[in-house]
Amino acid sequence: MSVSADTSPAAAPAPSAAVITEPLPDLQLQLLIQLLDEDPRSSLPLTLTHPGGLLHGDVIGHEQWKAEWARSLRQVEGEGANLLAEFPETVDQGVRELHGREQDAEAARLPRWIHLRDVTFLGGAMSAVSLPLWRGRLSDVSGWTLGRPQ
Repeated sequence: MSVSADTSPAAAPAPSAAVITEPLPDLQLQLLIQLLDEDPRSSLPLTLTHPGGLLHGDVIGHEQWKAEWARSLRQVEGEGANLLAEFPETVDQGVRELHGREQDAEAARLPRWIHLRDVTFLGGAMSAVSLPLWRGRLSDVSGWTLGRPQ
């Protein structure tokens, strides 16, 4: 008995395409952040869980985060601080120039980052750490609730 393999292109199995998967952010949290982005003065107390631990603070929009980032660095002396104060805006401007006409599509996209102010981070056995500002990837947030722990 002889066995022969058909090596014609029609008989060859299709190569499997690489599939990139990433965790999906919570749609309700994305929409909440999008709503906060509409009013630069708005904020909301929130507690988040993510792989590093628990953190809580006031969630703020991207524009407010950029303004507070710049304000905090302008209080530091030195040329490097001034350069870093403008860094988030410089990055946003570069992205807008790179995408050009796609800017409207980018603006309509749901947020992928979350920004907190007056943050307390609790992780593992270490004591609480306070931070003035925090930025994190929404897909890393595994749970959230309104308010801060009592």
